[in-house]
Amino acid sequence: MSTATGNLILGWDVGGAHLKRAVLAPDGTLLSVEMAACPLWQGLDKLDAAMAALSSATGRSVVTMTGELTDLWPDRATGVAGLSRALAERLGADTGIYAGRAGFVPATDAPDYAADVASANWHATAAALARLCGDGVLVDIGSTTTDIIRFAGTQVCFAGYNDAERMESGELVYSGAARTPVMALAPTLPFRGRQVPLMAEHFATTADIHRLTGDLPEGADLHPAADGGEKTREASARRLLRMVGRDLGPCTLAEAEALAAFATEVQLHRLHVALAQVLSAGGVAADASLVGAGVGRFLAQRLAARAGRSYRDAGVVLAGDPALAAVAADCAPAVAVARLATY
Repeated sequence: MSTATGNLILGWDVGGAHLKRAVLAPDGTLLSVEMAACPLWQGLDKLDAAMAALSSATGRSVVTMTGELTDLWPDRATGVAGLSRALAERLGADTGIYAGRAGFVPATDAPDYAADVASANWHATAAALARLCGDGVLVDIGSTTTDIIRFAGTQVCFAGYNDAERMESGELVYSGAARTPVMALAPTLPFRGRQVPLMAEHFATTADIHRLTGDLPEGADLHPAADGGEKTREASARRLLRMVGRDLGPCTLAEAEALAAFATEVQLHRLHVALAQVLSAGGVAADASLVGAGVGRFLAQRLAARAGRSYRDAGVVLAGDPALAAVAADCAPAVAVARLATY
């Protein structure tokens, strides 16, 4: 699809691993949502390639980012300044940068608001949802991280704002549906009657375990596998079995699937502990729904059941068009930042 009009609003979520873009019509109708792999740590040319992979659309751009975290820059402040400048050069001088609690700022002013701009995409999603659905708890499980954010009375409720504070408060968990190394899930996993220490090697990722359980959504795993190999059940089994010092062949696919199922339970438990910590701070109604977003929201739905709360899909709330609900949930911060620009 190619859309050429200066009246469109383009919402961008510029991450360190993915580029996401939502396009809104002047009346707020969501027209499209797209995502492309963007290994930004390898250079700004990867940003150009990701942008080129998206359909053509022109209009005013608003941006939220986490890409300032990549080691393309020595620190967050330098990353915010460099990435904001690069985006203004590519998207136009009128590009607005989302500074979370400070609202939108011109790209040229972003360095002065670096602490507010850095990794504020969670705030954009929660702020948009707060305007649309009252009390709730956002559980955005992406490829790499999980955000757990309360919102109530149109306000975002958070105990921490920067990454360090949010990790301490349980609101940011470095556990995602695709890119998390399996060795980060637990020190051991059960296999053939024993608790086997996991090898401290990047042999397998959570994409492998969720592929083996049958839960990994199509399009959720856009980066190369840990070994650069195929993305089949057999290849995932081979990678996962390496984590416990085994090989596919002597070990069966069924054994790998059982290993994956338990690894999923370990990941869910960690997320449930974080959710309990966040909920213990209060501030939202006891019956407030969990609102799931991100490519790993199938896990958020299970968390809602474990927590005894109802579940809502962020894409249904944000999109307006049922046909775009799934991709809107996958790319919730991009849709959210575009919607916030219309208020």
